[in-house]
Amino acid sequence: MPAKGDPGEPMSDEPSRETRAEAQRHFQQGYEAQMQGRLEEAVAHYQRSIALHPTAEAHTFLGWAYSHQGRSDDAIAQCKIAIEVDPDFGNPYNDIGAYLIELGREEEAVTWLERAKQATRYEPRHYPYFNLARIHIKRHEILAAIRELEAALAIEPRYVTARKELHRLRGLLN
Repeated sequence: MPAKGDPGEPMSDEPSRETRAEAQRHFQQGYEAQMQGRLEEAVAHYQRSIALHPTAEAHTFLGWAYSHQGRSDDAIAQCKIAIEVDPDFGNPYNDIGAYLIELGREEEAVTWLERAKQATRYEPRHYPYFNLARIHIKRHEILAAIRELEAALAIEPRYVTARKELHRLRGLLN
């Protein structure tokens, strides 16, 4: 056994490169299974990935799989864990907002969606704007919904769903 500080002894609790690579393989296999509708298999792969090396992405995608199984509370719980792992990762904030909208809890959703907008590490940055527009539409706040959709399209001009909804809402104003 190497003595403390020997080059052969890990200096942190960080998993080895091989363990991280295996966790990434399980994450990818989970994603592929989920995209093919094999949710139980996806959940198992995401859980294995997390057991090897917990990441915000793995927790968020596990939550997404749970949401497709109708397990909204479990999905939200996984997203909250993802935020603990990496508060800068925006996806779980948006996902919590989307799940709360589906549960009819729009007031709670707004805070999470606003936090998603501010996240520093977030790729589909247009989603929280679209989800906020959904809330405004439910509240019959058409102008506010239009502003959110315009903001979504400013970020992602090819977002067809937002473009169609914006067109529909502008038509209501005429």
